[in-house]
Amino acid sequence: MIKEFSFKKFGNLEFSKSSVQNDTLNKINEHIKVLFIPQKAIIQVDFQEIEMKTDTLLFINPHVILKPCETIGGQLMHFNRDFYCVEIHDHEVACDGILYNNVFEIPFINLNEEQSADIQKIISDIQSELKNEDSGTEEMLRTLLKLIILKSTRIWKQQHQLADNIQQADVQFLRKFSKLVEQHFKTLHTVADYADLLCITPKNLSKKISLVSKDTPNEIIKNRIILESKRLLVHTAMSVKEIAYTLNYEDDAYFVRFFTKHTGISPTSFRKQF
Repeated sequence: MIKEFSFKKFGNLEFSKSSVQNDTLNKINEHIKVLFIPQKAIIQVDFQEIEMKTDTLLFINPHVILKPCETIGGQLMHFNRDFYCVEIHDHEVACDGILYNNVFEIPFINLNEEQSADIQKIISDIQSELKNEDSGTEEMLRTLLKLIILKSTRIWKQQHQLADNIQQADVQFLRKFSKLVEQHFKTLHTVADYADLLCITPKNLSKKISLVSKDTPNEIIKNRIILESKRLLVHTAMSVKEIAYTLNYEDDAYFVRFFTKHTGISPTSFRKQF
C-alpha cells in the first residue's frame, strides 16, 4: 500500500520471497527504505547474501539492490525525500551517516525480543494509519517513521558504545568522510584525494578511520567503486568500456584488471552470472 501527499510518497509492503517481484522493487528504486527482517531469514543486499541472526532492521539508500532469498514475514517501508529527507532531519534524529550514509558497514540493527516487539507494534500502527484518509495521516506516518529511526539510532549507538564526547567526535568525522566518498567516488580514487578534502594527512585519515572501521580508507573507496561497477553491469546495458569511463578509468583494460582482482571474476563473467 502506498500513500501520496502531493509529491510526498510513503508506502509499506510485505517483503517475502513469495510476495515481492523485481518490478515491484524497481518501481521504488529511488525511495529510501526501512526493512524489518525476521530471524533466520536470508536476503541479498547488493549481491551479498546475508542470514539474520536475530530480528533485524536494515536501512537502505536508493539504488541499493534488494532480493528476499529465503524470507517470510518481512516488512518494507519506503518513502521519497519529499516525504522525509534524512539530511534535513539529521540534527533532529542524529542518523545521517549512522543509518543511511554509512559506507563502513551495512547498517543492520539487531533487535532483542523486547525491541523487536516494540518495532513491530510501530509497523502495525503504520499499516493501520495507511488505511486512514483524514488530514492528520501524513504527519502521523512521518511521526511513526521518525520514531523507528530514533529508536534504531539509540540502539545502534548502544551496540557500538558511542556515548562519550570523543567517540561522538569520531562519528562526526566518519560521517563527513562517508559523505565525501559517496559524492566523489566516481572521480576521486585515492586516499590522498580525500585527505586533501578533509585537510589532513593520508596517515591521519587512516588512523581516524581505524578507530571505527575494520576496513582501511583505501578499501572503503575501492569497495564503493566495485559496488557501483556491479550495479551498472547488472542493471544497465552499458559496455565495460562505458562503465570504466563513467568511473573515471580512461584505460578500460586497467579497469577490467582492477575489477577482476577485487572480485575474482571478470566484468563480463559477472554480468553473465547475474
